[in-house]
Amino acid sequence: MWDQKVNVKKKNIVLFVYVIILSLIGPLIFWVSNQETNNNAVVKLDKVDRTAKSNSLFNNSSSNKRQINIQDRLSLGEKILVSADNNPTKQGGMIAFANGDYNTAHTQFLSSLQVYANDPEALIYANNAIANLQKNELRIGVSVPIGGNLNVAKEILRGVAQAQQEINQSGGINGRFIKVQIANDDNNPKLARQIATEFVKDEKILGVIGHNASNISVAAAPIYQQGGLVMISPTSAAKNLTQLGNYIFRTTPSTRGLADKLAEYVVKSAGKTNIAICSDSNSSASNSFKEEFIYTLYDRGGKIALTKCDFSAPNFDPYQVTSRAVSDGADALLLAPSIFKINQAIEVAKANQGRLTLFGNHSMNTYTTLKEGKIDVNGMVLVVAWYPEASPQSYFSRNALKLWGGSVNWRTAMAYDATKALLSSLKLGSSRQNLQEALANPSFYAEGATNKITFIPSGDRNMRGTLVRIRPGNKSGIGYDFEKFEPQLRR
Repeated sequence: MWDQKVNVKKKNIVLFVYVIILSLIGPLIFWVSNQETNNNAVVKLDKVDRTAKSNSLFNNSSSNKRQINIQDRLSLGEKILVSADNNPTKQGGMIAFANGDYNTAHTQFLSSLQVYANDPEALIYANNAIANLQKNELRIGVSVPIGGNLNVAKEILRGVAQAQQEINQSGGINGRFIKVQIANDDNNPKLARQIATEFVKDEKILGVIGHNASNISVAAAPIYQQGGLVMISPTSAAKNLTQLGNYIFRTTPSTRGLADKLAEYVVKSAGKTNIAICSDSNSSASNSFKEEFIYTLYDRGGKIALTKCDFSAPNFDPYQVTSRAVSDGADALLLAPSIFKINQAIEVAKANQGRLTLFGNHSMNTYTTLKEGKIDVNGMVLVVAWYPEASPQSYFSRNALKLWGGSVNWRTAMAYDATKALLSSLKLGSSRQNLQEALANPSFYAEGATNKITFIPSGDRNMRGTLVRIRPGNKSGIGYDFEKFEPQLRR
């Protein structure tokens, strides 16, 4: 009996000690477990943050992270932004540039052009290296959608690079060489505003070429205006852009200048009088073109079919568009997408199957239109700001052929003109205010890709569009080409 009591007593003591140990260790285990969970959460958040950076997302809680992210999108030659054209010599040029060895950087970037002859980034950086060696620069910025639409970005950069090359080879402006800082805005309005802010803050930047899509230019324009920094867009046609301030200009014709040219052809030459329109309700450029086209079409005796076609509509169905348009009495269909909705426009063209005559706005002048549309867009007439066959023997066209190994499109020509206008105004003074005053002067002009560059008081270019047509050909390498089109007006 005594042994049993002793055993019970021992068991109670052991149980008591176990409870005490558990009460002490339990919280410790919980704390360790919780710390591990927190650490995992931190790791996950870190991964999310790094992923967000790589995908150009924004963390509003940290201005430093935003700053670092934007700096990663800016380069004078110390970073490669167009990675599609990367190669060992271009990489070597970048490393040498970052280390301040500009002679080597220049040599390496030129060597890179032997690999990718039509890479405008390498040519810009080669010129920047020479400008650094001269130590007496004039700096401008250019913002393009490298991560949003690489082909469009490179088309614009080629125009900037060509103008920079010509100026620097001729000894610069009053002995000062041009240096270009490239920015990648992805055609993203938030990024564009942040890049605009960085350009405004950098006092060395005297003017900016950009942006590409009208929505993006409209988003960034107030920052340039408030900061007193000239922005010249080479490709944004929305009519409200230049209304945002006297520091905002463009070298592409406005939507009025483009739409008027196309409407004139539709009614007077093609003989089409009841036009259905597909546009992008989320795009200021597309909406502007549609409004101006309707206005000028009615002015010439045409009318608009009741067909509703919005590329951004949640229920957008390309196969229903043509049937509805035919039912509404339309005899033609205008495809007026934004640069973001080219594929949807091509889907409509394929579904059309030749039932309605197709017309297109300037956004349709892309390699994608030819590659994906092919026979379904054959014969389409569209309006653009410029076409190389308009002046094949011009200095610009001949030099473009030499530099890039082929003809270029209107985006390159308009970017060239924007850069030439900016650099010509620098001859009259090298301050931001000097630039604005020079460009706004009614007597200002600069020699452009096809004709003289002049601006009306609004900041719009004094220029109309030109017509091109899609036809079978071998220049593009895919069986179809854009060709200059000069129709005969009906009497």
